[in-house]
Parts: sequence; C-alpha cells; structure tokens
Amino acid sequence: MLLSRTRAQARFVVLPPSKTTVPNVFRNVQSDARRYDELLASMQRFRGSIYRADGAIESSSLTYDGRHKTPIDEESWHVLSLDSEGRMISCLRYLDESFASGFHRLWVKHAAVSECPVLGGKFRSAVEENMKRAKRHGMRFGEVGGWAVSEDHRWTMEPLRIILATYGLLELLGGCTGVATATFRHSSAAILRRIGLSSIAAAGEEIPPYYDANYRCEMEVLQFDSRRPAEKYRDSIEELASKLITAPVVCRETRSIPMAEVLGCFDVPAMVPAAVG
Repeated sequence: MLLSRTRAQARFVVLPPSKTTVPNVFRNVQSDARRYDELLASMQRFRGSIYRADGAIESSSLTYDGRHKTPIDEESWHVLSLDSEGRMISCLRYLDESFASGFHRLWVKHAAVSECPVLGGKFRSAVEENMKRAKRHGMRFGEVGGWAVSEDHRWTMEPLRIILATYGLLELLGGCTGVATATFRHSSAAILRRIGLSSIAAAGEEIPPYYDANYRCEMEVLQFDSRRPAEKYRDSIEELASKLITAPVVCRETRSIPMAEVLGCFDVPAMVPAAVG
C-alpha cells in the first residue's frame, strides 16, 4: 500500500485521555505515567514550534519551555507519528464530547466564528444539529484538532496519513461524528475535504469560511462522519487502524486492582471503596 511504503519508517503511538479505560481492542496498552507525561510534553513542544513558525501563534502563547498547552490535551486522544529515531513528525487529537450538555460545553465554542454577529447564531445551530444527529444514531460526537506536521514532512504523504490514522482511531472507538476547525494554510482545509469532510450547515445553509484574528488566517469549521470517508481512502483507513491496534497505547494511570483481589488469599474482610466518577 502506498501510505505504508512511503512512510515505512514512521510508527504510531497513541495517548488516551489521562483518566479513561482503554478499550480492549488495543493490544499493546502500557501503563507508564512518566512516559505518558514525556510524550504529551514532547507533542506540545512540537505543536508549539510548528504553530509559532507558521505565524499562527505568538511566543507569548507558549509555556516557558515552548509548549502549546491547552486545557483539553489531557482529556483527548492523541495520535502521534514518530520517525525511526523517535522524533515526532506529526500529531492530531480527538476530544470526545459525547456527553456535553450543549454548545456552551464544547471546545469549538472558542472558534472565532461563534462570536460573529452575523454567523454566530447559525454556527451554534449547525453544531447543535450535528450533536443531535450523533445522538439519534447512537454515535460519539467530538472535535478533531491540534493537527501539526513537521516542515520536512509537509509535502510527503504524512499530513494525509495522520488524518487517515485518526479516522481509523475513531472507528476503533466505535465510530464518531463531529467537527474540525481547519486553516487554509498548507491547503489543510482542502486536504480534509478530499478525505470526506464537508462544510457545516444549519437548516441546509452552509457556514462560510471566516477570518480568525487569533490565528491570523482564513479558517472554516468542517463536519465529519468516520463511517463515511471518501471511498478511495477506505482501504488506507482500515490498514492504518490495524496498525493502531498493535501500536503502543501509553496510559498515565495504572488500573487499580480491587482490594478484594489483593486480600483474596487472606481470611480477613476487605473494605469496598466507593465508585469513582
């Protein structure tokens, strides 16, 4: 397959949300808090350096050690692509917001278009329509973002590969619909449309691209359904999903063993802890 051959030396690592139970479809789950934190920080520094070089953010938006750190990073799934020497070459995240009570609880509410006096109301309605549709079909709803690709891989298959791998992740998680905020830099929005994303719409009216002063570029919010990629990419998504099944999934927290199991061989009563979350 073309994507596999052209990037044969790249490998995936998946970071799940820091407080989640990883589905048993993944066969290489590793509980290593130190490694999780190292990879998360490395991803944030990588993303920060890319966004800063592109002029999308100022240095003041980064932490003292150069990280582009957002409140949702530890709540999100991250697909990382590393080269043969372990250096990050691309990343993308998925934030599951299936249980959000409304638009005001979503990360996409921060998109500049939501504050537009002309388009803001229509945009909110469009997103809420997508949320209701996902619920009707019994699917997850979420946001895809944090897309970054190293400059020396930008004109290879890597930008496409990391997106298709994320589609594969969404299918492994049971399927997902949602939204993605795309810039017009490096043809990002055009690449997403090729894969099958489309303009978000309210009552059949598409929300047009808009200018985001924070990122200093034209942007648009697109909608996606992981079940319906462009037909030409289905085989690629399936193959990349199979790679994610055996890729390292590095977790921060080790699953706790119930005290009853620990004390099972002793003739003493065990205290049952209260359920968490």
